[in-house]
Amino acid sequence: MSSRFLIIGQGLAGTALAWRLHERGHRFLIVDRDEELTSSKVAAGLVTPVTGMRLNLNWRYDQLYPEAVAFYRALEHRLREVFYHEVPIVRLLRDEKAAALWEKRRLQPEVAPYVNDTVSSPLVDEAIFANPHGGFQQQHSGWLDTAAFLSASKAYFQSVGAWQVGEVTVDSLTPSASSVLWQGDSFTTAIYCTGWEAAHHPWFDWVPFQSARGTVLNVAADTGGETRIINRGCWLLPRADGSLRVGPTYELSFDDPNKPSPEAVTGLETKLQVLLKSPYTITGSQTGVRPIIKGHHALIGRHPGRPRVAFMNGLGSKGVLRAPWVARQLTEHLLDRAAIETGMDLAGD
Repeated sequence: MSSRFLIIGQGLAGTALAWRLHERGHRFLIVDRDEELTSSKVAAGLVTPVTGMRLNLNWRYDQLYPEAVAFYRALEHRLREVFYHEVPIVRLLRDEKAAALWEKRRLQPEVAPYVNDTVSSPLVDEAIFANPHGGFQQQHSGWLDTAAFLSASKAYFQSVGAWQVGEVTVDSLTPSASSVLWQGDSFTTAIYCTGWEAAHHPWFDWVPFQSARGTVLNVAADTGGETRIINRGCWLLPRADGSLRVGPTYELSFDDPNKPSPEAVTGLETKLQVLLKSPYTITGSQTGVRPIIKGHHALIGRHPGRPRVAFMNGLGSKGVLRAPWVARQLTEHLLDRAAIETGMDLAGD
């Protein structure tokens, strides 16, 4: 009889972990509050090779990207839906300083495979997009429809009796040396995949969370039929239904996780006005909190004082890219006792 795991939370982390356990033939039960707005459901799901103001190649992109695409494509086949959209990302440079930095970055051999130098000029329609400093088009990039992916995964897990709505409180969970009890059921291990809220859990309040609230706007605008993701100060994501998403904000200080500050939204609109010359209308917005752990790309493993309690968290804004790889690492640790990489082990190195 295979092990049975209790997965607490069905965001990107919990969902990826469930599928990795499913691949290995192990049973699990996901317990999720089934909230309408969560960080994973709000996320734009961008997968970007060259990122940040320093125009650096995303961490381990050559390893993480192929694994992530293979993971999502396999699940598309299983669930008969399309979630991952491989599209170019156009990075328009903010200023002359960024343009000078890019002239150096583009010569780095590790960056070259992710840049398409054959794109004709002009890079974008400059009647619609402001581009005074040039830019470049990335390839092997795209976005995951996170809400659709999570919804289809939930439906599948429900159909096999592996998902239920609920909340696992600290008082309702009883870990011992050999198992974990919850509502009269016994599990091999309980795995917390609860995102930023783990910072307030008494078993994990020592983890150095530095989570950030982020808002994405829904926008209507004429972008001339542009289908690529355009980024200059903010990103603009065209969706298949003709709608546009624009983001993000980044707020380290917040009270309400689902209500952005007016200042943050105003700042995002200012960036959009710098990018987009054409008029636009804001039709809605969504807000969530990215789970970020200071100094870590992710944090996984067993609790140092409770070996039947485990943890997968801290995927941050790169969750779509990192989740399949991180979930496989944790699965191999739980099932095969594989070592966890330095810097990623919850129990310390």
